[in-house]
Parts: sequence; structure tokens; C-alpha cells
Amino acid sequence: MTEPRPSGLRNPEAAVRGLGAGTLILEAIVLLLAIQPIRILGGDLGGWGVGAVVTLAVLAVLLAGLMRRRWAWHGGTALQVLLLGAGLFHWSLTALGLIFGAAWAYAMYVRRTILGPR
Repeated sequence: MTEPRPSGLRNPEAAVRGLGAGTLILEAIVLLLAIQPIRILGGDLGGWGVGAVVTLAVLAVLLAGLMRRRWAWHGGTALQVLLLGAGLFHWSLTALGLIFGAAWAYAMYVRRTILGPR
């Protein structure tokens, strides 16, 4: 008889990958949906700013698809730093960077709790 897994999950690796991918997909959707409200509500989000937001959203989707790779988790962390840097284009991007940075930190905490240090 085998020992039960401490997490109680049948496939903890897949569950953690799903959490990371879901977080990144949600981030991509929010980034794309934020472009127009920022522009309408008086934000000076020019061509470079829109390009940066779209690039970050595309990177988030690509990383979500690559969550099986160990380096994708580090890429997700780098993405959060880049989003904070995009705050140079508009302050609301800094706010989104802080929100999704906290969500990503929680996903990393759950990953470490379930799978152990990797």
C-alpha cells in the first residue's frame, strides 16, 4: 500500500501548473481589457504604452502555455517585474503590477507548499 500524498491531490504537478497558467491567462485578459479604459479616462497611453501592454499580454499567454517547463515560473516572475516597469507609461500599470505581483507570489507560495522547493 502506498502512502497518501500530503496535498491530497491526484496530480499535484498538474494542479500547480494549472494555477500558474490560470494566473497568467487572467493577467493577459486584464491587461488587454485595461487599454481602452486607461485611454478614455484621461490616461496618456500612447503607441509605445499600448505596444508594451500588448507585448506583456502575449508573453503572459506564451508563458501560460509553457508552464511544464521549470524556467517558465522564473519567466512569470520576470513578467511581473516588467509589468511594474510598464508603470512608467501610466500609473495604473503599476497598480496592475502590484496586484498581479501579489497573485503571482501567492501562486509561487502554493507551488512551494505543494511540490516543495524546486
